[in-house]
Amino acid sequence: MTDTPRVLFVGGLGRSGSTLLELLLAQSADVCALGEVVHLWERALGADERCGCGERFTGCLFWQRVGEHAFGGWSAVDRIEMLALKRRVDRTRHIPRLAKSSLPPEQLADVRAYASHYTRIYRAALAVSGARIVVDSSKHASLAFALRWADGLVLRVLHLVRDSRAVAYSWGKQVRRPEVVDGEDFMPTFSPLAVSKLWTAQNAAFHLLAARAQVRRLRYEDFTADPTGTVRRLREFAGLPDDPAALRILTDPADARSASRDAVVSSPAWPARVHSIAGNPLRFNDGPLTVHRDEAWRTRLPRRSRAVVSLATLPFRLRYGYLGQRGSDSVQGSS
Repeated sequence: MTDTPRVLFVGGLGRSGSTLLELLLAQSADVCALGEVVHLWERALGADERCGCGERFTGCLFWQRVGEHAFGGWSAVDRIEMLALKRRVDRTRHIPRLAKSSLPPEQLADVRAYASHYTRIYRAALAVSGARIVVDSSKHASLAFALRWADGLVLRVLHLVRDSRAVAYSWGKQVRRPEVVDGEDFMPTFSPLAVSKLWTAQNAAFHLLAARAQVRRLRYEDFTADPTGTVRRLREFAGLPDDPAALRILTDPADARSASRDAVVSSPAWPARVHSIAGNPLRFNDGPLTVHRDEAWRTRLPRRSRAVVSLATLPFRLRYGYLGQRGSDSVQGSS
């Protein structure tokens, strides 16, 4: 069993392409993608929702083996206590406290107890899968801050950014959650102003985290323009060797004759299913992966909504290069 798990934590506001990026990374045997582990306590242990493999959580052999390795079985985990601990630790309003260089003993005990559950899951997932690194696409900045306090964890954070207007458009759509087994449920929707506040808060938090952990920023627009280069650079950032086999799911952009200027289509290789908790419905897709820049918001986001989001998120849009050009200027490196 791996004593010190290595984790690539994908952070940012949802609807920014994290599920697609995670699926691409997971096509390599040395990467174990777990989806949004932050939702395990409610959606997997509580509601027994479907894993990305299609099985319910209790029917997924991978997750049952992870539970055995990590805790001696999931029945040994006090889910109610874990949710209470989550409320005390993993909330956006706790970030200023979590960002400090030291914590009072009682608070430190809570944070480390909370983070230790994730560390045990990561370590077990690596042992079960035989991979070298775990990808957790939980996105919540507060969880990333909590993980920096964990003992025995090598943490790398990817700060994933997408144009706020595209994110607002996506959060305004009604999207069914296919992982729900009993009945029908939909992802939450948010108003343009609410999305603007969330987008600004999450991005600001990851800038703060960059002073305390290893953080790399990536724009969705740059990822979709060059998925092959993105996978290579992220593997390097995560401490993984260059491996041509990790890119087999993608074609060379020069060979994508039928693709648009900003698109790269997948190769005929069939994507491996991922044992992911929560996330975009894309993880249940049975067809080949396709990478392209989704810009439907440019014609479908109402003018008033676009104006509200543009104004409310102006400082960070300017910082990320979302003014003037069509999001083509590249932002790479650390935050």
